[in-house]
Parts: sequence; structure tokens; C-alpha cells
Amino acid sequence: MSFEDLIEGNLLFRDSSFRYYRDDFTALVENGQKPEVLFIGCSDSRVVPDLIVGTSPGDMFILRNVGNFVAPFKADNDFHGSAAVIEYAVSVLNVKHIIVCGHSHCGACSALYSDLGSGVELVHVRKWLELGQDARMQALAAYSPAQPKEELFRLTEKFSVVSQLENLQTYPEIKKRLENGSIELHGWYYRIEDGSIEQYDTRSKNFRSLTAKAD
Repeated sequence: MSFEDLIEGNLLFRDSSFRYYRDDFTALVENGQKPEVLFIGCSDSRVVPDLIVGTSPGDMFILRNVGNFVAPFKADNDFHGSAAVIEYAVSVLNVKHIIVCGHSHCGACSALYSDLGSGVELVHVRKWLELGQDARMQALAAYSPAQPKEELFRLTEKFSVVSQLENLQTYPEIKKRLENGSIELHGWYYRIEDGSIEQYDTRSKNFRSLTAKAD
């Protein structure tokens, strides 16, 4: 898709598709947004949150970054873009659910096993990827050299989802709301190749189909 295609796409949206959502957008402007879900996903262009779960405008507050990583809470005066989104979703919008959605063939997780050099052009990427190191170590411990290398990456992607859920619980407001039952955390794993989603089961500590009933 070229840049010019984006312009044509907006014209098409305004002239055709927008009318199907006109009432939704009017209500969202007049009444404000009230999403119940914060969706934390990867910036990967193959992961399209509204598409994979069939949501409409206003249904989800969405945070996307490299690797769907969550930095632990840190109370300082630095710039924290992802943390600001999380805080706003929880303390202002009062979302009831937070989904951390990892995915197959994640470039961030595979990059954990690559040498990104020491140049300034990737200085922030290298620092950000430190948030995946715990997942990398857990994956290496669970991985057998007899398995295909791709299996190591799949393990890393899933361990990372669990690691980011743990980091979310370092946020004081999230911890408080978990304790009083006003918020729930969910770990999802989206398979790009077939569109399916698996969810993390905290009891079995495994991922299972999103549509599977709990035991």
C-alpha cells in the first residue's frame, strides 16, 4: 500500500463506510468515550486489534508498542508514554479489563536473540527490549535444542505475555483494583497464521483456546 492509497482510503471511508458509524461517532463525541477494555498490543502491522475481535469505535482503549511490553511502575519525572496510557485508562476511564495480547512471529521477541549493535540509531529499541529479557531466560530454560528454533521464539512470545502481566501489577492503582475486584487482567496470544487467540490460564499456567471453557 502506498501513501497515496491512504488518502484514497480516507476519501472512501468518508463517502461510504462512515455513514454506518455516524451515530456511534456522534454519541461518542456528545457523551465521551467509556471503553471497558484497555488493549495492550504490539505495533506489528499484522496485528489489528479491532479487526481480530470485531469491536466498534469506542469499545477499546488501545496501547500499541514494540513487543506489547509493559515497563514496571516507576514514580519519577521522566517521560513514560506507555505508563501514561495505562494510568489514564485505569484512573480516568475506569476500564474493567486489561488485555496484554502477544502474537506469533513477533519481531521484538526474535530480536532478543539478535545483536542490534551499539549505534545510536537503535538506542531506544535496545533499551526497550530489556523488558523482554525475563521471558527470554524462561524460554531458554524450557527449550530443548532438539526442537526447531522457531519453537524457542514461540515460547518467548508466550512467556513475555505473562511477564508483562506481572509488570502491570506493579502499578499501585491496578494492584488496588485487583484486590477489590474492580479490574481483571487477561493474557492473550494471537496466532497471525490462523487468526485464533489463546488465553493464559493462571491456574494451569498454560495457554488455552480463548473459546475453551474453564475446568
